[in-house]
Amino acid sequence: MVPTLEASARLSADYLAPGPPSGAQATPANGRTGPFAGQVIPGFSAVVEVGDGTFWAQPDNGFGAKTNSADYLLRIYRVQPQWSTGKVDVLSYLSLRDPDRKVPFPIVNDATGDRLLTGADFDIESLVRQPDGTFWVGEEFGPFLLHVDATGKVLQAPVPFPDGRSPQNPYLQPGETPRIAASKGFEAMAGSRDGRYLYPILEGPFVDDADQRRHFVYEFDTRSSSYTGTRWAYQTDEAPNMVADAFTNGQGKLLVLERDNYDGPAAVTKKVYQVDLRRTDREGFLEKTLVVDLLKLANPRHLGYGQDPYAFPYVSVETIVQLRDGRLLTANDNNYPGDDARVPGTPDDTELAIISLEEERAPREHTATLIGHRGSSGTRPEHTLASYEQAIQACADFIEPDVVSTRDGVLVARHEPEIGGTTDVASHPEFADRKTTKVLDGVPVTGWFAEDFTLAELKTLYAAERLPAVRPQNTAFDELYRIPTLDEVLDLARHSRTCDGDPVGVYPETKHPTYFAQQGLGTDGPLLDELARNGIDADYPVFIQSFETSNLKALDRRTDIPLVQLVDCTGAPYDLTARGEPTTYADLVSKKGLKKVARYADGVGPCKDLLIPRDAQGRLLQPTPVIEDAHRVGLILHPFTFRVENQFLPLQYRSGTDPNAPGDLAGELRAFLRAGIDGFFTDNPTIGARVVS
Repeated sequence: MVPTLEASARLSADYLAPGPPSGAQATPANGRTGPFAGQVIPGFSAVVEVGDGTFWAQPDNGFGAKTNSADYLLRIYRVQPQWSTGKVDVLSYLSLRDPDRKVPFPIVNDATGDRLLTGADFDIESLVRQPDGTFWVGEEFGPFLLHVDATGKVLQAPVPFPDGRSPQNPYLQPGETPRIAASKGFEAMAGSRDGRYLYPILEGPFVDDADQRRHFVYEFDTRSSSYTGTRWAYQTDEAPNMVADAFTNGQGKLLVLERDNYDGPAAVTKKVYQVDLRRTDREGFLEKTLVVDLLKLANPRHLGYGQDPYAFPYVSVETIVQLRDGRLLTANDNNYPGDDARVPGTPDDTELAIISLEEERAPREHTATLIGHRGSSGTRPEHTLASYEQAIQACADFIEPDVVSTRDGVLVARHEPEIGGTTDVASHPEFADRKTTKVLDGVPVTGWFAEDFTLAELKTLYAAERLPAVRPQNTAFDELYRIPTLDEVLDLARHSRTCDGDPVGVYPETKHPTYFAQQGLGTDGPLLDELARNGIDADYPVFIQSFETSNLKALDRRTDIPLVQLVDCTGAPYDLTARGEPTTYADLVSKKGLKKVARYADGVGPCKDLLIPRDAQGRLLQPTPVIEDAHRVGLILHPFTFRVENQFLPLQYRSGTDPNAPGDLAGELRAFLRAGIDGFFTDNPTIGARVVS
């Protein structure tokens, strides 16, 4: 199935609803400064389908904090998207109010008769409509659950959360440590179809939880107005991600919207997953199945902003609803006036989009396996979840993490143990004394090394472009993304799908196994353990690769997962060099050497120049016998690395004299495919996908 944008409508960011001025204390942004002459509608954090073409749509507390939202009135708006024109009509609204004084703590409008609630009183984020027409509202300052009638009147005292308080909770005691971070309460909440149960979900983890990827789904009984004591653990793709909304779409089944905190081109995760409260994985987390990636929607009718594929790249995508006809509706909180994901410098409109899941996916004929080398490292800093996600969106069959170890034995994705060239570690004075010189495969290397840092320390660093002079466009994404663990990379793969709807393959490389073994941090065992924990075995699309031979032979005795012997352009496997053996990489791809490789490996990943060499001017010559010899002994061939910049291309495929300008990568790939390779590693999977499809 291909998730397809079927309808789109927008409400102007500058729309003002009737009411007193709002935003006097809002932070000026994108050319807008408060106060605004009416009530701003800063996007929608929750939407409820009415059934007649209209929706109840709830903004949050206004401008993001108690201190700047006292003039913002909490409302639930009745809206009607005009899908044919792309506009949204605001029909009416309910004002949340407490005339019966059910709220037991002071509020902004305490002394008035209506006691209209404001964004300084509650941060409302989620909404469930009951069969009797009343609403339950999830909010974040407590977090509390609010119950209001069909007119918006508070029916009972806010129900406190039993397992912790946020910094804004009015009951927080002096010296009490909040267990819930600011604005990380009930962003998401689903309701059972019969109205009996609510399923509020914490947007963030407990601050004292050692696992910052763990969020909890709670069960609340509306009849007794109390929590049942049952809860489930949900694991986000990575720790900074948030649970933005949820919707019940079957008995015990929820749609869960997970998002990151990036917008526009920097966005990585805006995904809808299906979970079943009756099914958990080996580690006790709800099993997640991808339903739709909101960053890649088919858009054959060029709706909305016109792109095909279409992205919903708002930092605060906070609504997911399954409509009665089975389609999905999503909407954004535009954080007015701050967000500008669509047009830099212009506040984002509030966009409502309908997504169909029914269109059949057209089968593609593959001519070769496409491997995203370190992700899509030609468009994002390598070995980041952003780079891997870009590769998946570009239709890569596999993503390739290079694996190194931390001091505490956790495998992370880095090109080399030395991390000074791929992170901002040099700008951290607290780590200045970690800079050192080590001998890496016989060569002195000076810098900072992953194995000298714990995972917690590495997670304080940000990734940076490794080749800034070659790929200056990638430096725009420096210091945005954290270093991912191998577990996070595997999670991304198994919770994603290729453009053909298949599981995304993983192709981990064990980096410098002799070096790490000498330090007591061997990576082979932890790698197999991590794959097993993620349910990845020989039946999953997976290869393990290495430039050394000894660890591949050892792995061959321990696993059925296919193994690939990497072969560099020159030199020799370091494990053999360290033992004084004379075997070189050239020996490995000789006819005799390939026969030996086939005894322990399933494939060979050679430097591409070993397959089709170049003359003195850099032009491609005729293919060598390596391709035919490898196939004769049953080895698959996945050469590396195909890059778009002129300096990496054969002469006949270069464009101009600028070494960093893009050349004809597609032409080079076609030449290698004609020679008979089975797949290839590329930094530019978007181009690779055009060639293999």
